[in-house]
Amino acid sequence: MPDNLSPDLVAYALLEDRQLVSLAGPDAVTFAQAQFSSDVAALSDSHWQWSAWLTAKGRTIAVFQLIRLSSDALLLVFADGDADAIASQLQRFVFRRKVKITRRDDLQVRAAFAAPQAAVGAAVAGSLEEMLELDLGGADLLRVMRITPTVAGIKTADADAVLTAAWRQADLRLGLPRLVASQREHWTPQQLGLDRLNGYSVRKGCYPGQEIVARTHFLGKAKRALQLLQLSAPAEPGASVEQDGSVLGSIASVADRLALAVLPLETSDGALSVGGEPAQRLPLHDGLAR
Repeated sequence: MPDNLSPDLVAYALLEDRQLVSLAGPDAVTFAQAQFSSDVAALSDSHWQWSAWLTAKGRTIAVFQLIRLSSDALLLVFADGDADAIASQLQRFVFRRKVKITRRDDLQVRAAFAAPQAAVGAAVAGSLEEMLELDLGGADLLRVMRITPTVAGIKTADADAVLTAAWRQADLRLGLPRLVASQREHWTPQQLGLDRLNGYSVRKGCYPGQEIVARTHFLGKAKRALQLLQLSAPAEPGASVEQDGSVLGSIASVADRLALAVLPLETSDGALSVGGEPAQRLPLHDGLAR
């Protein structure tokens, strides 16, 4: 559990930053397989995986949860980015395929730092008509997410902002990059550690950026990776990480005083700083791979 999470946090509060997009139709899986980094065709119904949408140059536009509800229905859960813009951009690649892309404002996401009741790992439980439950944690950091129909007239409680902030910190502790606009189309999946999350495939066939991702994987050319940092002062994504007065890398994601930085794989154990203030290396938690 994040260090600053209040014990009075209301269970299953709204995650304020989640946006949902559905892909429905006979060609939904085929379309997603051709556009996204994960192996959607190999995913079983009622299961989910991490996935990403990349540019042709292999840079990450968005990282998201991809839920395969059935052979003709997928649901994408975005934590960052404009779902309307992404849905609009995806629509340009539909062509003659039988798939409908829809922003799902009729659904909402609630979450808690607790063990799921029925969902386990990549297997979801329930249905969108009532409540779909997902396991979003690991053995040392329990988290559960529930997707339910939106209830009209219910206002967001103050506790929701607290949970949303704490959830973001937990994401970073688990090695899930959270990309603001300035950090999109900037990093490869390997640099963002999506291999830890099983967030991309190098064998499934073509998708935007696949050639670069596969080449980096098979030729072992990845020279940078994520490092979790504890900051001693506030910093913004894109800020430089320095060592001995030289720029070593930069910050990709921030959550309060936690940051995910993209740093060289081969570097000394010398002290790091961000904005002239000390930054301490922290180990990433396991448990979020699906």
